Amino acid sequence: MSDRDRPLLAVLIDADNVPAKHAAKIMREVASIGEPALRRVYGDWSNEQLKGWKDPIHHLGLVAHQETANSRGKNATDIGLVIHAMDILHSGKFDAFVIVSSDSDFTALVNRLREDGLTVIGIGEAKTLDGLRNVYNRFILIENIPDPDAPADTPRKSTAKAAKALPLFREAFDKIDSEDDWYNLGQIGQAIQARHPDFDSRTYGFGKLSALVNALDKLETKKTGNRLLVRLKA
Repeated sequence: MSDRDRPLLAVLIDADNVPAKHAAKIMREVASIGEPALRRVYGDWSNEQLKGWKDPIHHLGLVAHQETANSRGKNATDIGLVIHAMDILHSGKFDAFVIVSSDSDFTALVNRLREDGLTVIGIGEAKTLDGLRNVYNRFILIENIPDPDAPADTPRKSTAKAAKALPLFREAFDKIDSEDDWYNLGQIGQAIQARHPDFDSRTYGFGKLSALVNALDKLETKKTGNRLLVRLKA
C-alpha cells in the first residue's frame, strides 16, 4: 500500500457472473475499503440476461466494456477482464485490485497480481469455490454485505452462529506468541485472515470482530490502553 490516506483501488466486475441487483451494495462495500478510482464492468451487453446492469452502470458511475464472444465455448468477458487487469498492473498506479466474480477462472490472474506485491480482494457469492477464495488476500461474500432494509439477526440467532467461530480463534492463538495467554485482537484478526481469506465476522452475525468475541462464552477480554486483549477462559 502507498502512503495515501485511502488505498487506490482498481475495481473489475464480471457482469456475466454477478447479479446486477447486488451492484449498489458491492460498491458501498468497496468504498469502505478504499478509493474506487477505476471501476469497470465487463460483459456482452447484447445479451438479454445482462439488461439489469443498465441502471447500476448509470447510477454508480461504472465504465462498461463490451466483450463479444466470437466463438462458442470461449468466455470473452473473462479474457477481456484479464487483459485489462494486466494493463492496469503495469501502469503502477493502483494499490490494490478488487475483482468481483465467483468464477474460478480468475485464480491464475489473482496469483499473478499477488506475485507483483499487489493486494487483491475478491467479492463473490457463497457458491465460490475454496480454491478461488483462498488465493485472495481477502475474500468477501456478497451475502455478508448488508442490505439497508434487511432485518438484523436476533441476539439468540447471532450467538448460535458465533459458537462456530471458536475453532478459528483457537487456531489463531496457536499461531501467535504470548507470554501470558492474552492476545491482541488486531493480531488475532490478522492471523485468522491469513489462514482463511474469506473470514468475516458478519458470517457469524456480527458487524465487528470485537462484537463476535464478546458473544463467545469461552473467551474473555480486557483493555490495556487502546488495545483489546483476548484469551480463552480458564
